[in-house]
Amino acid sequence: MASNTFAVKFFSLLIFSFAIMKMAIAGDPDIIFDFIAPPNTTIDENFFTFTGMRSLITAGPLTGFKVSKAALTEFPALNGQSVSIAVLEFAAGSTNPPHTHPRSAELLFLIDGTLQVGFIDTTNKLFNQTLQTGDIFVFPKGLVHFQFNPAAQAPALAISAFGSANAGTVSLPNTLFNTSIDDNVLALSFKTDIATIQHLKAGLAPKP
Repeated sequence: MASNTFAVKFFSLLIFSFAIMKMAIAGDPDIIFDFIAPPNTTIDENFFTFTGMRSLITAGPLTGFKVSKAALTEFPALNGQSVSIAVLEFAAGSTNPPHTHPRSAELLFLIDGTLQVGFIDTTNKLFNQTLQTGDIFVFPKGLVHFQFNPAAQAPALAISAFGSANAGTVSLPNTLFNTSIDDNVLALSFKTDIATIQHLKAGLAPKP
């Protein structure tokens, strides 16, 4: 993944996916200026440049799932531009757990490897697909979805584009079991016991 050839392919596809989202209907409110800059910020070409993805080219082997974002928080120049991206790296057998993006649809472009992906609509129907390298899949705005690399040894790499500078991510495991929701409420909701809920919470607790 770290070869120069792959780097060229990676950034070419990155630009392509970004261009696709520029053609989509934006989800953020329109602005009446060319761009929005934070107070006391020097506005030059560096303001419009994000270098946070450079580390992907020289990164070592993956041990799980990793997401690298270029959204409003990481790249303030995106404010008001209705676009953002994320690079999704999957070690063999790793998953991006069920989650939602409340402010945007997600357009995923699989650059390398295989991914099992899916989302659940408001009628509780699952749409499940196995993607091959070069495939594109859309996750509708606000719906619960996931990605999983089923390969026993090969990693997978994908780019996700969003029609919002701040699409937001709500992780279901963390939201349910890594917050202050009462154990009894969760036990009743999932028709299990408090000990099971506490076991789930312990597994999701932040590492010291």
